[in-house]
Amino acid sequence: MVAALEREVRPLVKRWRRIEREHQGQRFSFFEYGQSVLVCGGIGGESARRATEAVIALYQPELVQSVGFAGALDPALKVGEIFSPSRVIDARDGSSVETGCGRGVLVSAATIAGAEQKVKLAESYGAQAVDMEAAAVARGAQARGVRFMAVKAISDESNFAMPPMDRFVGPDGHFCATAFAANVAAQPWLWPRVLQLARNSAKASRALCGELDRYVNEPKKPEVSGPELHPISKVID
Repeated sequence: MVAALEREVRPLVKRWRRIEREHQGQRFSFFEYGQSVLVCGGIGGESARRATEAVIALYQPELVQSVGFAGALDPALKVGEIFSPSRVIDARDGSSVETGCGRGVLVSAATIAGAEQKVKLAESYGAQAVDMEAAAVARGAQARGVRFMAVKAISDESNFAMPPMDRFVGPDGHFCATAFAANVAAQPWLWPRVLQLARNSAKASRALCGELDRYVNEPKKPEVSGPELHPISKVID
């Protein structure tokens, strides 16, 4: 499993074995449990690419999953719902990868998508959700002949006005929470949005980790996609 940030998957990996390993001069933190391993590579496509290459080279998995948060493009998708797409599109060049399971379309963008950008992405790609990493993970897995799928939890709904966050993502894909908090502290009008995003993220994390925990402990072959637009699991409060 390839995630962006540890906070997205902390409820899942808090009791897993943590191990530091190096690949091509870069150190990664891997979380191991039974036959499963998870790596947090950082935010964005480049960070996801490096993490995918590392986990495949070091663990030789049969399946690579892009896991984490996604923003809703479809108004029907609500915070805490699970979205597993049958197709992942890279917004940079329009290329796509079929997962062979799930339903619906996930588009990976180069920046954190706000409400206006979400409308454009939905119109351009016919997608139901947006993230920043899945396309890079998919491309890395495909290039190495490894099966790919994505499991995302909705952390922000289609009309949610995201606070400005892109400039707090470093070149290594890590989010500078201290600088972001200092910036928000000086702008009280952002406080309600940031507090709502924190609540949404906590709800999405619980939903995501519950779904992944079931997958890890009750492994089964993914079903072939059907005609529905997207699967929605029960919202976890």
